Amino acid sequence: MSVLLQISDTHFGTEQPPVLEALVALAAQQRPDLVVLSGDITQRARPSQFRAAKAFVDRLGAPFLAVPGNHDIALFDLWSRLTRPYARYTKVFGTNLEPVYASPDLLVIGVNTTRAWRHKNGEVSTRQIYRVANLLSAASPQQLRLVVVHQPAAVAQLEERANLLRGHDAALRVWSAAGADLVLGGHIHLPYTLAVQGLPRRLWVLQAGTAVSSRTRPEAPNSVNILRWGEVPGVPGDLAQVGAKNGASCCIERWDFAPHDQVFVRASVTPVLPERA
Repeated sequence: MSVLLQISDTHFGTEQPPVLEALVALAAQQRPDLVVLSGDITQRARPSQFRAAKAFVDRLGAPFLAVPGNHDIALFDLWSRLTRPYARYTKVFGTNLEPVYASPDLLVIGVNTTRAWRHKNGEVSTRQIYRVANLLSAASPQQLRLVVVHQPAAVAQLEERANLLRGHDAALRVWSAAGADLVLGGHIHLPYTLAVQGLPRRLWVLQAGTAVSSRTRPEAPNSVNILRWGEVPGVPGDLAQVGAKNGASCCIERWDFAPHDQVFVRASVTPVLPERA
C-alpha cells in the first residue's frame, strides 16, 4: 500500500505553531511515501517565509512534490512580479515548477496554474493540458494517477465558481480520457471530494483545506488529506472486493486539527474506485 499526504495553503507567515507541530507528529505516525504541497506555501512570498516552509517540509520525513500558488508570487514587489515572479520560490523549492513523481504505485504530475499577471485566478493552457495527458497515457494500471494544481478544477458550491481554474472543463475532459484518477487542489481553504460527472471515465476532484494557517474558514478547520492506494483496511466489503479484483482500492481520508487535544484526527473516510480496464 502507498500513502500520500496532501498539504495545501500553509501560508507561512500566518502559520500556527501548535498546528504545525501536530502535523509533523501526524506525518511521523502515518509515514507517507510522498507529501504533496498544492500551492500557497507562503503568505507573501518573502524569503524568510519560504525558508520556514522548507524547514517544516524537511521535518516531515518523506519526499515531496510542490507546485506554487498565487501567494507564492510577490504581490507588492511589481518589478519582481513581472520580471522574476518565481525567483524566491525556485531558490528554495527548486527550478521545476511542474514536477513529476513516479513509483510503481503512484504517478503524480504537478501543473503550475499561477500566472504572474494575475494575483488570484489560475489558468491551465492547452500546452499544459496535453503535456499532462501524454504523461498519463504512459501510466501503468498499477499506478494511482494524480494531477496537482492550485486552483480548484471543480467546486461543490455555486458561490465558489469565481475561483474555478480557467480551462478546467477542457483539462478534466482530456485528463479523464488519458487516465487521470484524481485532480488535487487547494486555494479556497475548503476540503471536499467531488465525483465529476459527464467525463469519459471516473475522475474525482480532491480539495484540501488550509493545513497550518490561521486563515481558516468558519466551516472548515485546519485539515489535510491522506490517500491510501492498494489493499486498504476498513473499506466496506463490497468496495474492497471490487477494488481488489481490479487492483484499484483507494481511500481518501480527511484529517482535521482538534484544538482541544492539539492533534489531527481522522474526520472522514471516502472510498473511491478508480476505473481500470
